[in-house]
Amino acid sequence: MKNNIRLLFTLIIVAMAAGSLTQSGCDSAPPRAEPPPPKVTVAKPETRQIVDADQYNGWLRAVETVDIRARVRGHLDRIHFVDGDLVKKGQLLFELDPRPFQAEIDRSKDQVKIYEAQQVAASKEDARLKELVKKGGASQSQVDAAEAETISLAAQIEASKQEVKRKELDLEYSKITAPIAGRIGRAMMTVGNLVNAGGSDPVLATIVSVDPIYVYFDVDERALQRYAKSRTGTTSRPLRELKMNFTFGLDSDEGYPRAGTLDFADNRIDSQTGTIAVRGVVPNPGTQFVAGARVRIRVPIGEEHRVLLVPDTAVLTDQDKRYVLVLDDKNIVQRRDLELGKLLDDGNRVVRPAAGGKGGITADDRIITQGIQAARINYPVEPIAPTTQATASSPSPSPSPATAAAAPGAPAAAPAAH
Repeated sequence: MKNNIRLLFTLIIVAMAAGSLTQSGCDSAPPRAEPPPPKVTVAKPETRQIVDADQYNGWLRAVETVDIRARVRGHLDRIHFVDGDLVKKGQLLFELDPRPFQAEIDRSKDQVKIYEAQQVAASKEDARLKELVKKGGASQSQVDAAEAETISLAAQIEASKQEVKRKELDLEYSKITAPIAGRIGRAMMTVGNLVNAGGSDPVLATIVSVDPIYVYFDVDERALQRYAKSRTGTTSRPLRELKMNFTFGLDSDEGYPRAGTLDFADNRIDSQTGTIAVRGVVPNPGTQFVAGARVRIRVPIGEEHRVLLVPDTAVLTDQDKRYVLVLDDKNIVQRRDLELGKLLDDGNRVVRPAAGGKGGITADDRIITQGIQAARINYPVEPIAPTTQATASSPSPSPSPATAAAAPGAPAAAPAAH
């Protein structure tokens, strides 16, 4: 029993000695090396001359639109165009069967000849009676009746001649021509159909003018007054006198590559929407624009001025504040609050100093554009030159849980609201 107790104590002492040696070995291990600063891409803000502009959605509309209808009744005999053709003013489009109209003309001309023959006989009778009345062979009443008959036949001859002209006009109307130049739609009736005259009868075709073409869009009243005031200092002059240019783009265009001139504003404001219809005129010599197409419109405001631009993906959000991360001369990350301006088509954002004149950036500052996720405020980084250009479609990186845990107190990176 004593031997067992002695063996137990011996084992405890050996175990304590081994633990002491292990602890001593750990204490003598070399310290771990600090990781190198993270690499981030930096770039200086871009300085550019721009003009502020408002953006709208609108649509194209033809300057002239004409529904082609027949003025006379007849059977459609010929169609002289192909659906969708560009037609000239006065070009023959439809032709009705001309034979009934020509027959009516011939009948009216024959009626004129009948009245003229009767007039010759009546004139001779009038002259004979006037000679007889001198000799007492006829009464004055007979002379008056013969004279009235002669005058009546002359009037009937004139009326018949006017009827001939009207029938000739019907024959002319049987050939339907284009009242304006433009693009014609499809023929709504085919050869052989009976065409009736009148506004309630079916439309034969529709022509829309193509050059120039109108752009319509709605703006609020204040915006329209601001445009006029920025040009002339007054809001009383008509819009067409201001000669305001604007740019626009189709759905298939990038940006606003096309141009026009504002020439009209409606005479009243829509009480439901608080907007007023505005129109611009656009040259369309190549007929590339089609009436009814949707367009995006940009109207410039004020004069050209210089601004600072940064990639929109470099702008971060901290609750209601916007900021960017910049490097000082020791490559330490600093935060700069700022206010956002317009987002441009190339993905750059106009920036200004924060409210109260605090924060802001200069053209010489180095802004972190890529690698924001690895950057920590008041910690150093290793800057590298940019390799790719940031775009508006590139999402701003979000901090991972590991990064957030490694940088307690640092604001989370998030893309700025457009």
